Amino acid sequence: MTSPTAGAVRAAHRLLLPGFSGTSAPPWLLKAARDGLAGVVLFAGNTPDVATTAAVTAQLHAVAPDLIIAVDEEGGDVSRLQAVAGSFLPGAAALGAVDDVGLTHRCGLALGRVLRATGIDLVLAPVLDVNSQADNPVIGVRAFGSTPEVVSRHGVAFLRGLHDAGIAACGKHFPGHGATTVDSHLVLPVLDVDLATLEQRDLPPFTAAIDAGLDVLMTGHLRVPALGSAPASLEPAVTALARRLGFAGPILTDALDMAAVAADPGFGEACVRAVVAGADLLCLGTTAGRDDEKLFGIARDALVVAIDQGRITSRRLEEGELRVEAMRAAVAARRSATSGRRAAGVPDGTGVNTVLDPALDQELAALERVGAEAATRAVRTVGDIRLRPGDRVLDLRRNADHAAGLRSTTLTQLLTEVCGVSARRAPAGAAALELPEPGATGRRIALVTREADPRVGVLLTERPDLVVLHVGTPGSAPAAQNVVLTYGVGLANAREVATRCSR
Repeated sequence: MTSPTAGAVRAAHRLLLPGFSGTSAPPWLLKAARDGLAGVVLFAGNTPDVATTAAVTAQLHAVAPDLIIAVDEEGGDVSRLQAVAGSFLPGAAALGAVDDVGLTHRCGLALGRVLRATGIDLVLAPVLDVNSQADNPVIGVRAFGSTPEVVSRHGVAFLRGLHDAGIAACGKHFPGHGATTVDSHLVLPVLDVDLATLEQRDLPPFTAAIDAGLDVLMTGHLRVPALGSAPASLEPAVTALARRLGFAGPILTDALDMAAVAADPGFGEACVRAVVAGADLLCLGTTAGRDDEKLFGIARDALVVAIDQGRITSRRLEEGELRVEAMRAAVAARRSATSGRRAAGVPDGTGVNTVLDPALDQELAALERVGAEAATRAVRTVGDIRLRPGDRVLDLRRNADHAAGLRSTTLTQLLTEVCGVSARRAPAGAAALELPEPGATGRRIALVTREADPRVGVLLTERPDLVVLHVGTPGSAPAAQNVVLTYGVGLANAREVATRCSR
């Protein structure tokens, strides 16, 4: 094989948004940034706190001012900026349950101001999926609701809040991941519905967001036979559908390291097929536990070969570059018309030591206040939910949430601290659960549930005094006399639940 051309390498770079490991940009990433890299996506390993986030974005922007720095920050269960302690925002499902678009706008604005102060350009939110499948293992409480009307209203309100803060927004996961029953991090979901159902149920929130000025559209890793045989992120018909709906901006893939596409056709080939299908930007995914430089190299090299061989045409590349540049210009214009500033950074020998602007503390406090208001209004309780020292909490969540970072312990930790309970996870794979008789210990037992679980129905028949703390969607909640609907396990949700259970 002949050596790759320099032009092909630069063209490949302009398609890529890799992840990287650590809290400082590695040499390979800085080199690619200088050579025209489109951007990066930050995940929890890069952003343990806002000070570190501001430092790494300053380091990257110092090398490449036009680099798009994106973060996978939805609030609620999916938080990267507050991954350690949990998000100040209760999440999309909570906002949809309150159904106050003014509150949703304020939440988007508050999050956007924090993001802007930390040097973020693009946030991979809002989620525009209609969670019509109550036990959806990957969307769930990340969605604003189960109807297109609710998701459309709140998706647009959140988007406008981000815009008012000067942040670009990416709606996901086109053409709609809400009716799926398997997790695309693990396998390829199939959404076998006719076009009429897709148009009536799944597409309206995307159309509403497009009409409201959505900056970037993310395609999902799910196969929709009515649109074609390939996963949506690799399917030309899906890109064509987005353009028919009026979307003129860049199309970004979901993370291409996810098993739904990385297993077949393979990571490098998936990158190529996505661009051929019409994607303008490629999210490569998190590199946690992997060689970040190697993963980037596989993607870049596959693209370079495809460009040099003509599989990816110069016209396809030029179209994408024009869309990305137009998006950058629109964001710059929006920022010039809005207030807000980023934290100040002082370079040192290894990266950037960041002196946080006092305004960042104010923005965080504002985010915390509006998130607490939303959680207070969202959390629902029925019956007697009081927990006292010595009571027990049994976590029955079976499925790991790969989008949120497996299983959050924020809720059980706060219940332990505030209510004095003891908490443990139920044995994995146990077909049935045995609980002590109430008279034997005098202790009350609370169950943490997320998915519909037949074991819980059996327990409630035998022990109707049990408290159920349901962290999933209301549609998957068990019928219990004493129940809390938390709408997720973010810090804002957990604080409100712990406060109510301690009264």
